[in-house]
Amino acid sequence: MVDKIFEKSIKKQFEFDEDVASVFDDMLNRSVPYYKQTQELTIKFALNYLNKNDVVYDLGCSTASTLIELGKHSKYDLKLIGIDNSSAMLARASKKCKAFGIDIELRNDDLLNTSYENAKLIISNYTLQFIRPLQREKLIQKIYNSLDKDGIFIFSEKVISSNKTLNKQCIDIYYDFKKQQGYSEYEISQKREALENVLIPYTEEENKKMILDAGFSHYETIFKWVNFATFIAIK
Repeated sequence: MVDKIFEKSIKKQFEFDEDVASVFDDMLNRSVPYYKQTQELTIKFALNYLNKNDVVYDLGCSTASTLIELGKHSKYDLKLIGIDNSSAMLARASKKCKAFGIDIELRNDDLLNTSYENAKLIISNYTLQFIRPLQREKLIQKIYNSLDKDGIFIFSEKVISSNKTLNKQCIDIYYDFKKQQGYSEYEISQKREALENVLIPYTEEENKKMILDAGFSHYETIFKWVNFATFIAIK
């Protein structure tokens, strides 16, 4: 379905409810620059590290697109686990898994409450930005502790610039991108208002500090477009 959620006046803050779930894949492709390409990049890097029966988690898996693609491209049998606190998202994820014949364990749970078993890879695409800063650092520590000694963490985030002028320019360029995808000025402003105080992005430097403070040995930016970035962290 085509994303038309913000054509009408918003009445609440942004949440991943049934309305959003019904158009989420379209929303991602039209709202997140180079989403498909960064997903492909995530999978290519992931495949360099994965072996038979390795455990992979996708935190905030939404409709499970990334795990499905990973399952399709891996030459090994993997234990794929997707976690999300939106039952509407997971209902759609379940249907997609069945359609593609990919075995994925789907958990409806809070990322900080659920336990992760010896994972080789943990993925988080545009999820951390929705978690409050103090809780975010706790989650990163939990991710680090749950990874095998040679495990990796791949995550994508919207980022901000510490330079106010550059940050404003990045926002303007991003809004131009959304207009090119068919969103109106009204839809863009409505979504911005709905996300106020819900999506809290960090700078690249803040993300790096959070990762290294948790104990990761290496951190790398593997993709960046204006104010969207993908990172890899190695335990």
